[in-house]
Amino acid sequence: METSVQSSQQYPPRVEILGIGVDPVSMEEALARIERFITEGVPRMVVTADSSGIVEAQSDVQWRDILLNADLVTPDSAGVVWASRRLGSPVRDRVSGVDLVEKICHISSIKGWRLFFLGAGKGVADQAADKMRLKYPGVNIVGTHDGFFPKSDEVSVVAEVRGSAPDVVFVAMGIPKQEKFIAEHLYEFGAKVAMGVGGTFDVLSGSVRRAPKLLQRLRLEWLWRLILRPSKWRKNILLPKFWWRVVTSKKVRD
Repeated sequence: METSVQSSQQYPPRVEILGIGVDPVSMEEALARIERFITEGVPRMVVTADSSGIVEAQSDVQWRDILLNADLVTPDSAGVVWASRRLGSPVRDRVSGVDLVEKICHISSIKGWRLFFLGAGKGVADQAADKMRLKYPGVNIVGTHDGFFPKSDEVSVVAEVRGSAPDVVFVAMGIPKQEKFIAEHLYEFGAKVAMGVGGTFDVLSGSVRRAPKLLQRLRLEWLWRLILRPSKWRKNILLPKFWWRVVTSKKVRD
């Protein structure tokens, strides 16, 4: 597997959670790094790490390798933030994929960053792009494509992305499928930044409602998602495993 090249910029050491390094970044710091990646022009991979993904990485060697080699790994769940504090190396707050994508859309409307939406169901990426164009007039979304295509179409889909000359490509195929797809095609996209975004297009399009602010503050978005989409129960059953692995891990002492 070909992985991205680390930036020469020196950043604070990653916080280790069950053997996976997570960057202790705020939203503003994550956006600053992405802007630097775009300026440098070398293909970079951004991963938003949640609790279930870290559990999966314990048994999926390819996924674990992708996490360890990504250029930026953000803390994308309340569980990851809690675990960092429990293990003695706290990150400040979560940097979710949904929020990060929307912030990048806003910056695109100002700086002209070229964005490509790849993934989700038929028409969802188009709807998400339309909503972002209404919310952030001038956002430069240069292409969209759904995520349900046969393996035989993979070369043509990647060529379509490359032909749009994106600065950032967002891939919504679910963790870790989307990250494996990115790792395989990172240097073929022609983008400076590629980022897996899970169910972000569903939220941005309005087809899935995000949890109310109160539940977000109470760190119960996972419960809201389970209520709305009970078919995702397999992901949620990983959360108790994450909790158990963290509480039985050796805590870093002051």
